[in-house]
Amino acid sequence: MRTRSGRSKYLCLPSAMPTRASKRRKSVISAHTTFTDKVQVFPEPPGAGGATSSINKIFDSYRDSPDDNPDGIGIEGAMKFLGDIQVQLDEVTCLGIAELLKSPSMGEFSRDGFLNGWRAVGCDSIDKMVAHADNLRSRIPTQPDLFRRVYRYTFPLCRMQGQRNLQFEIAAEQWKLFFTPDKGGVQWDTETTPWLDWWIEFMEERGKKPVNKDLWEQVEVFMRKSLDDGRFGWWSADGAWPGALDDFVVWVQKKRGDNMEVE
Repeated sequence: MRTRSGRSKYLCLPSAMPTRASKRRKSVISAHTTFTDKVQVFPEPPGAGGATSSINKIFDSYRDSPDDNPDGIGIEGAMKFLGDIQVQLDEVTCLGIAELLKSPSMGEFSRDGFLNGWRAVGCDSIDKMVAHADNLRSRIPTQPDLFRRVYRYTFPLCRMQGQRNLQFEIAAEQWKLFFTPDKGGVQWDTETTPWLDWWIEFMEERGKKPVNKDLWEQVEVFMRKSLDDGRFGWWSADGAWPGALDDFVVWVQKKRGDNMEVE
């Protein structure tokens, strides 16, 4: 798999924010093996007051402006928190944490999302949060449903305020993150086809158009199918795929010199 240059180091937070060196990951010995995937808002169970209080105290310790924004963590606090739970800003796990805590935008956490997310997975201390982040790190690339949920949550998280679509440059950076294994993603490459490189090259040739929600979501579905069968035995021109992916199939076939007959 070829090396891709020019990748932003801070894909999980705004590109304009100040940089910090990522903390060295430490070995965490913990019995925390919660596999809760979905985070919902539930009435607080009896006896959960202690956990709620502990999580609230953790949240309060990372607030940037307690007086102006008592129920929010901003960019600086988010960076410190992610560092303390040993999550790098340029790994898929960072986006997994954002999905778990229902981050309203890049580099921000709300009290409700923070409390409900950590309470749902039984984490009421930094050590447990470190362990859960490490658990996510191993599960996201190996559990397709979890991967898909984090991937899809990234679309609204990365959109510019007031825009319906994702800027191509941002989408490309996220594709490079999600579809390469070095930062916790899935490798979208085979011996015969450098799928990720070709997809980005194809999109660049099309004029770097903004990416809508349907295309964003279907690229991940396409990725899975192309890894299962790179010769498009599953493909149908009558299928409900976005036009860009229809065109990409033809583009790939021409580039590889394939037989052009696709049902």
